[in-house]
Amino acid sequence: AEEPGQGSCRGMPQGSPGERDAGLGLYTVNAVYGDTIVMPCSQGIPTDLMFGKWKYEPENSSPVFIAFRSETKKRVQYDDIAEYKGRLSLSENYTLSIKNARISDERRFVCMLVTEDNVYEEPTVVKVFKQPSQPEIIHPANFLETEKLKMLGECIARDSYPDGNITWYKNGNILQPVEGAVVMSLQKVVDQSTGLFTTTSSLQFMPTKKDANAQFACSVTYYGPSGQEKIPSEPVVFDVHYPTEKVTIKVLSQRNTLKEGDNITLKCSGNGNPPPQEFLFYTPGESEGIRSSDTYIMTDVRRNATGEYKCSLIDRSMEDSTAIIVHYLDLSLTPSGEVIKQIGEALPVSCNISSSRNATVFWIKDNTRMQTSPSFSSLQYQDAGNYICETTLQEVEGLKKRKTLTLIVEGKPKIRMTKKTGSNKSKTIVCHVEGFPKPAVQWTTTGSGSIINQTEETNYVNGKFSSKIVISPEENVTLTCIAENQLERTVTSMNVSAISIPENDEPNDGNREKVNDQAKLIVGIVVGLLLAALVAGIIYWIYVKKSKTPSKHVNKDLGNIEENKKLEENNHKPEV
Repeated sequence: AEEPGQGSCRGMPQGSPGERDAGLGLYTVNAVYGDTIVMPCSQGIPTDLMFGKWKYEPENSSPVFIAFRSETKKRVQYDDIAEYKGRLSLSENYTLSIKNARISDERRFVCMLVTEDNVYEEPTVVKVFKQPSQPEIIHPANFLETEKLKMLGECIARDSYPDGNITWYKNGNILQPVEGAVVMSLQKVVDQSTGLFTTTSSLQFMPTKKDANAQFACSVTYYGPSGQEKIPSEPVVFDVHYPTEKVTIKVLSQRNTLKEGDNITLKCSGNGNPPPQEFLFYTPGESEGIRSSDTYIMTDVRRNATGEYKCSLIDRSMEDSTAIIVHYLDLSLTPSGEVIKQIGEALPVSCNISSSRNATVFWIKDNTRMQTSPSFSSLQYQDAGNYICETTLQEVEGLKKRKTLTLIVEGKPKIRMTKKTGSNKSKTIVCHVEGFPKPAVQWTTTGSGSIINQTEETNYVNGKFSSKIVISPEENVTLTCIAENQLERTVTSMNVSAISIPENDEPNDGNREKVNDQAKLIVGIVVGLLLAALVAGIIYWIYVKKSKTPSKHVNKDLGNIEENKKLEENNHKPEV
């Protein structure tokens, strides 16, 4: 027989699990931790085989037999080896299977096939692999600080075989050691009971401001049955603390401009992390700061709040400022309120504006916008009304002022009477009245003193209106128009004849309470002339009659004399 390990096997089948080491000529089986290890005895079974055995070869010790199979008696026997008890299985083709692979199974096994003439040995090397658990970052720092080297955390990968290596990443890029800024330390521990490795890598890191919100992760690289593999951890983001480098102050407002009466909220912030919680606020003209949180509120501000506002860190190492303009608008109207003046008087009116910017001023009278400012050198009734001086600042929302002048123009009643004879012998008498408050108008007839109630009045506009009556007198009358308000009582009369000849408008301003004496004198003179003409006419008629010379011209004159006589009689009946 050949020496163990030097023989050859014939007719060995192809495709057995594992691979053969080209250099050593050893057959290698790669097994996964916990799985079943399958080791074929050889590539063929001798035809004159008597029995076969499996053994393993410990380092620095004698071989240990673990399984036996008799080809002639067809029986299998397993040696009483504690670590393999219940785990072995030897098939008819002498393939040895070991259940629940352990790290201790990683050794050299030998299959021995014995014939009558020879002993064949086929060595097999078993390699066991265990994938580590997913690495995780433990003991993470609560925060990192710029300019400080601080323990970021530890990356741990448990229960691997063989041992693995750990790599750190920042934002997906591999972190390389940097003296004083990136320091890594690797540690590997073997569990003596299982033979599995736990690999731990600690990372000390000194961040910069740019590392805020950076993602840190790690991965473990290990060898498995199919070669090198890698498992990444979940990324972790660390809060990076850095000092404030800039302070900013701003005004919190829903509008772009501020006006008197508004509230002002100042907000101060620093760009550090964490941001400062307290600041010093400085109001215009004040050298001492007011300690407050990051917000400072001023309520119902006035125009004297305009100026430069500052805020700084508590240690006053840095500050920022902003300018605030509190817009204002003042309006002064002279006179204002209710003003009572007499017609014809002068009334100077002034609307003065004081504002933080150029203001727009306009006047409104009785809800109608005026084109020019009011000016009264001689007040008239139409000048009365409600005047509003209004001003606004277009750039400042809600800044508007207005003041009102209620002008009352009073006047004593004034009367002007007109008359007109119509085609149907009617006479229209109109009493034109001015005055404020509105005068009450009353009509009477002279002599009887009776009051006329059937009158028509026009609308009262700008202190003027008229009262009208229509009469058809049977005899000459005198009509009196009486206008009265709180200031005075005014009376005017007019003579109206009974004849229907056309008459022009005849205003007649008489004495109050009686007929004008001057009018009576004129009437007396006219009556005297008519009487003289009548006497002359009678004498002339007698002369003509005696001379018996007919004359149409004389008759015509006489006719005129008779008509004049009748008119005179009618006109003077009231006088008699």
